[in-house]
Amino acid sequence: MPELPEVETIRRGLQELIVGKMIEIVSFDTAKSFPNNRSDVNQFLVNAKIKSIRRRAKVLLIDLSTNYTLVIHLKMTGQLVFVNNMARFGAGHPNDSLIGVLPDKSTRVTFDLADGSHLYFNDQRKFGWVRLIPTAEVPNINFMKKVGPEPLEADFTASEFTERFKRRSKTTIKAALLDQTVVAGIGNIYADESLWGAKINPKRLVNTITNAEFKRLYKEVRLVMNLSIEKGGSTNRNYVNAEGKKGSYMDFARVFRREGLACTRCGTEIIKLKVTGRGTHICPNCQRI
Repeated sequence: MPELPEVETIRRGLQELIVGKMIEIVSFDTAKSFPNNRSDVNQFLVNAKIKSIRRRAKVLLIDLSTNYTLVIHLKMTGQLVFVNNMARFGAGHPNDSLIGVLPDKSTRVTFDLADGSHLYFNDQRKFGWVRLIPTAEVPNINFMKKVGPEPLEADFTASEFTERFKRRSKTTIKAALLDQTVVAGIGNIYADESLWGAKINPKRLVNTITNAEFKRLYKEVRLVMNLSIEKGGSTNRNYVNAEGKKGSYMDFARVFRREGLACTRCGTEIIKLKVTGRGTHICPNCQRI
């Protein structure tokens, strides 16, 4: 599954390519991938113009001129591929569908745009989906009601960050960082990177972490996620960036997937262990329990 920086990279790429275009025809192969009422599709999607593209946590939101929104979750193997006579843009799981002839056997939804271009939603494993929902109702779907605040929003302060984590006082800080109801969009890579930056052991319980440590962690979360967006995402095996190229953040990773290498801060060998069931990378010297 992509993490927040990967989805934000996709959003920025599509924003440049499809906003203002009209959706002329929609076709799909399975209701699991496109669970929408056909009459709603005909009334609110066909002949609608694309107004804007937003992101909430790891979900893409394509707002339409009909006051409906396409809510898209790529899950593990989803792709969005834009094709016209002059360009091709691919984002998502890096299999041959990014560069091959489309539609193919993994294409679940095809949007034919009025100018002759196409947007394809491909998904090998059929875990992803595209839902058509009234824009006003998007905040009321279960995911949106449960997900925590965006960590990169300007008005999300260090104090609010700290208070939200303290609600999970008896869990490990790694588990709390991965809990999307606490803060949105922090996945395994960015949890490890942020904890290393803040010199916090991922096994520590939330109630043992001081306000000063939370302030450092807040700064590190924002630093590593902004850097990843700047570099086009982490491309952790399954994802490419908005031009269909690998993101470069992993070239700058300080601890993730660096087991056996020297810590860039103190020289101690990075180790990998299991925390809350997830592979976790730490410096045993910098991040003492």
